Amino acid sequence: MPFYHKQGNIPEKRHTQFRKPDGSLYAEELVSTEGFSSIYSLVYHCHPPTLVKQIGEPYPMAPQAALKKNLQNRSFLTFKTKPVDDYLASRVYTLFNSDVYLSSAAPKKSMNDYFFKNADADEVIFVHEGSGKLITLYGEINFEYGDYLVIPRGIIYQITFNDENNRLFITESFSPIRPPKRYLNSFGQFLEHSPYCERDIKLPVLKETHDEVGSFKVLIKKQDTIFPYTYATHPFDAIGWDGYQYPYGFSIHNYEPITGRVHMPPPIHQTFEGHNFVICSFVPRLYDYHPLSIPAPYNHSNVDSDEVLYYVDGDFMSRKHVERGMISLHPKGIPHGPHPGTVEKSIGKTETKELAVMIDPFYPLQITQAALDMEDPHYYKSWVE
Repeated sequence: MPFYHKQGNIPEKRHTQFRKPDGSLYAEELVSTEGFSSIYSLVYHCHPPTLVKQIGEPYPMAPQAALKKNLQNRSFLTFKTKPVDDYLASRVYTLFNSDVYLSSAAPKKSMNDYFFKNADADEVIFVHEGSGKLITLYGEINFEYGDYLVIPRGIIYQITFNDENNRLFITESFSPIRPPKRYLNSFGQFLEHSPYCERDIKLPVLKETHDEVGSFKVLIKKQDTIFPYTYATHPFDAIGWDGYQYPYGFSIHNYEPITGRVHMPPPIHQTFEGHNFVICSFVPRLYDYHPLSIPAPYNHSNVDSDEVLYYVDGDFMSRKHVERGMISLHPKGIPHGPHPGTVEKSIGKTETKELAVMIDPFYPLQITQAALDMEDPHYYKSWVE
């Protein structure tokens, strides 16, 4: 989230001597994006962040396409994903292209014996079920049902869960995740009419500095490969930091919906954007208030993008059957719209309680075998059955 934040102790001026109580220097690290041309943070470590003791044998962690070309409306029931103890092992890739990977996960255990860094992609973790704590070099963020956790690439993190009942919907973006540009002024501040603002952001709080020496396992994802690193010092040894590059949280429940006299198109739900895709939040809201309005969405053709809708909770007026954790995929090239009977049924309704996350990628998605194993094979016929 590109606005200035700082935690802990930092020197008065950057790139100057900053000494520990014993007189030795803290190790300054610049965490920069786009070389040195975009946002960055300066972190002050108890030890240099370069002390590698061992590098293990790398192994692949990449989605594999079972279906590379698709022109069929499809649905996948992600709650069929079986819970798995390990956080990384629980991640099941479903849909992907060269801009974005989508996965579902049901991890049972906290990350107690290793740390993780995605050096390929920014991650947006949507918490469908569960609660806990995201722990990073920059501090801690408590999370709960409905939270988006945005973790920029290159940030080492651990997640601790409060219990074993966790369901996550994960977006990996190969470009920076940002708020929609149309909601920001020329200084980067949220505009007055934006559907959320800086006060809604959950910022990391640096509560503890781990000045520890030993062996610390960090799994680093680069080029769809996991590289097991062992560092000689604890990854979370920051005494302080400041800047614009850090992880943050945002609750879907704090998204303020934009409504109108007639049905508003999906872009008004946009919450984040990456290169060649957007993330939107469908939240409870009042329906349209024109006397002749039709609350149900109109039929529309996906000419320029695939559309992925991840159903979270509530009732959806445009569909006859929805399950929690269900993904619908409507590919570019063919129209889709409300189920028969739902348009007339929606007339006169005053509000909706639906909750969903939508991903619109501008290039076609490929489908994994894991997704096909969770598919409702009759979904594409649901408009005539």
